[in-house]
Amino acid sequence: MRRRELLGLLAAAAGVGVPLAGGWRGSTSTGLLLPSRRPRPVPFRVPLPVPAVLRPVRHDDEGEHYEIVQRVARVEILPGVSTEIWGYGGSFPGPTILSRSGRPAVVVHRNELPVPTVAHLHGGRTPAESDGYPTDLLLPAGSSDHAAHMPAMFDARAVIKTGSRGYRYPLRQPAGTLWYHDHRMDFTGPGVWRGLAGFHLVSDTAEDNLPLPRGPRDLPLMLMDRSFGPDGELLYPSADPALVTPGVTGGFGAGVLGDVILVNGAPWPVADVDAARYRLRLLNASNARRFRLALDPPRGGFTQIGADGGLLDRPVHHDAVELAPAQRLDVVVDFSGYRIGQEVTILNTFGTGGTENVLRFRVVRAAPDDTAIPATLPGEPGPATDARTPVRTMEFRHAEVGGMPGWAVNGRPFAPDAVHARVRRGGVEVWRLAGDFHHPIHLHGATFQVLTRGNGGPGPYDAGWRDTLDLRPAEQATIAVRFGDDPGRYVFHCHNLEHEDMSMMGNIVIE
Repeated sequence: MRRRELLGLLAAAAGVGVPLAGGWRGSTSTGLLLPSRRPRPVPFRVPLPVPAVLRPVRHDDEGEHYEIVQRVARVEILPGVSTEIWGYGGSFPGPTILSRSGRPAVVVHRNELPVPTVAHLHGGRTPAESDGYPTDLLLPAGSSDHAAHMPAMFDARAVIKTGSRGYRYPLRQPAGTLWYHDHRMDFTGPGVWRGLAGFHLVSDTAEDNLPLPRGPRDLPLMLMDRSFGPDGELLYPSADPALVTPGVTGGFGAGVLGDVILVNGAPWPVADVDAARYRLRLLNASNARRFRLALDPPRGGFTQIGADGGLLDRPVHHDAVELAPAQRLDVVVDFSGYRIGQEVTILNTFGTGGTENVLRFRVVRAAPDDTAIPATLPGEPGPATDARTPVRTMEFRHAEVGGMPGWAVNGRPFAPDAVHARVRRGGVEVWRLAGDFHHPIHLHGATFQVLTRGNGGPGPYDAGWRDTLDLRPAEQATIAVRFGDDPGRYVFHCHNLEHEDMSMMGNIVIE
């Protein structure tokens, strides 16, 4: 980016991400609003869609085999308007993959888009070669000019494929709500914004034995914000709309915020429900927007049963829940406390100007309900730490990079050969994290539990195993990290996707 653009970015970031000294909530998101250029739809008129389940093409001793074609498609997001997207299978979001713990999934992606892609299973305990390292590009089918698609940052270890690529996921992990998305070096933000995201849900026997809501009362809900142009096109402030040269215009490197809230690809949708318990798998798939979700009327609130890394060890009640980009929370809502015909709205109390609405339910019928929320859940205990546990400090800040201001980890921008941490397989470490603005910190190849925030213990939404931490401005947090058993090179980064694309990323090498 040109110097004046990057200076503008940091000025914008300073304007919207003022330091938070006042506690847990504080300012809502770090980013700049990109206004739509057409009238936004009236909320709660569009039915809530549920992403289609992808069927395997075959089963064998290797596991379940899937095929996904990444392609340009036109879909109806806004009522009566056709919008071009980049979609897994041509849909927005992509199809949902259902897997069993311990039963591998082999997913072959074919790239029929005009640019390279990288597929990352977010939350998967995945071998390094299938994790979606950002320079391990899948070039477009039929591509012959490889140099035109190479990232400006040279990586001698990158594994480049053309046309199709297989990713193998062993899924040696408990039941949980995972998702897959594009992870291309320097272009994750525009790739996800254009539609490259989908659910991957893992189940296991321990979860099966619980009396939790299931079937049509188990709803995956992908929350995201987007902005639209005059003809319904997706707006994004790319410096190069062809996505060959990286960067964004103006101050949007602070993060891009849209003004239309989508749930499963539909604007402010509505769903008819029974007067019964429902499991809501909440995923924040926004580039930069944070959500604080509350029920209106608030009767009963949310009972949290899971987080990024699977089920908790016990349920936690919340009047409201917060989600930073990439975080997941599994909650149960009991609609039997509402009268038949009543409408229940999920509000975003961090939102303004229309983004305070998310989703509406209509309680339309009485129905039998044999579900319950157990007093204990099969969540794994946290890692044991003591005075001998290795401790590292990671700081996420804007800093001078190559004589210019930019985003960095410990003062260094991302480079494929720069290693921030060498760790042992299956090892445990304590990481102390600090930041300047909102930085949702995501670790590949590892999961963690939150030990402290500031001078206190974990926050109210930190329970369970996580892969993404909602690090607030001017905040310090301590996490106990458990690394995976697969050796190789993994990344950790800010999941504000504009921060990630502008080098706020580091390398972990598991040995």
